[in-house]
Amino acid sequence: MDYRQLGASGLRVPALSFGTATFGGTGPLFGAWGRTDEAEARGMVDLCLDAGVTLFDTADVYSNGASESVLGAAIKGRRDAVLLSTKTGLPLGDGPQDWGASRARLIRAVEESLRRLGTDHIDILQLHALDASTPAEEVMGTLATLIAAGKVRYAGVSNYPGWQVMKAQAAADRNGWPRLVAHQVYYSLIGRDYEADLMPLGVDQGVGALVWSPLGWGRLTGKIGRDRPVPAGSRLHDTEQFAPPVEAEELYRVVDALEAVAAETGKTVPQIAINWLLQRPTVASVIIGARNEAQLRDNLGAVGWTLAPEQITRLDAASAKLPPYPHAPYRQQAGFTLLNPPLV
Repeated sequence: MDYRQLGASGLRVPALSFGTATFGGTGPLFGAWGRTDEAEARGMVDLCLDAGVTLFDTADVYSNGASESVLGAAIKGRRDAVLLSTKTGLPLGDGPQDWGASRARLIRAVEESLRRLGTDHIDILQLHALDASTPAEEVMGTLATLIAAGKVRYAGVSNYPGWQVMKAQAAADRNGWPRLVAHQVYYSLIGRDYEADLMPLGVDQGVGALVWSPLGWGRLTGKIGRDRPVPAGSRLHDTEQFAPPVEAEELYRVVDALEAVAAETGKTVPQIAINWLLQRPTVASVIIGARNEAQLRDNLGAVGWTLAPEQITRLDAASAKLPPYPHAPYRQQAGFTLLNPPLV
């Protein structure tokens, strides 16, 4: 397993990490993803650790804390062998203190996550979504307090707009507080919006990407193609309403390219899609998920080899999409590109 620095921090994380949204799955979204119990979770953690995958990602909102509880049980007795990443901020109830990133909410959320995970510290705490009602100074000050208390090691965000990341970094710099070092983002061959703003920000500000849904919400598994509609048992039937959108022709064009490269390399379509991500700037770790051990073993096969430059070029071309203004001119016009060439 390759280990990489997380942004401008001293923390080294594995190129692949494991997402545990399937652990204890309940409800229409997480239940559709998977319903991994404690025994199954321990088996998956065993497989991950054997492969060098030491970072496990969860969130308090995943099945109302059940994911954290099952993960805590699965790592019991081997806390020192793993890194724990969790997220908070999304609503867990209807009360005024049940959502957001206020000082009161964050402190309570961390205490509850620590209890469910059965640990005394969280290695990476990420704000799951922007709380526009809480000032950046309050958020970053609270994160600094939690870090100083030893309850959190590193801080990051997830699903944030770039200008809000910069506000947070500026607040940290003004006050001498720890900066954000991670951004958990959606990024895939059928979702390359990350590259327009957030990737350059990550390079400039030392914010590493932890990539969620590298298979485009299950669309890049190799089961869907031009002549292969969504299978009857696919979770997409229940969860597509929550998924980042993609046009059918865009999806098929990418799948065609993935299948061609898979035939050349002897790798599977998911392995190709994940390996492509691992070559991109700022990507510290790609979060893989699995409903069972067979899926996990396949995803673990995405490392230990590298796509050829020509294959990467073909995948780039198949997945290319003009970004929105003001980024489009920098891809379309030579003068603009000369001033600010794209990272990829």
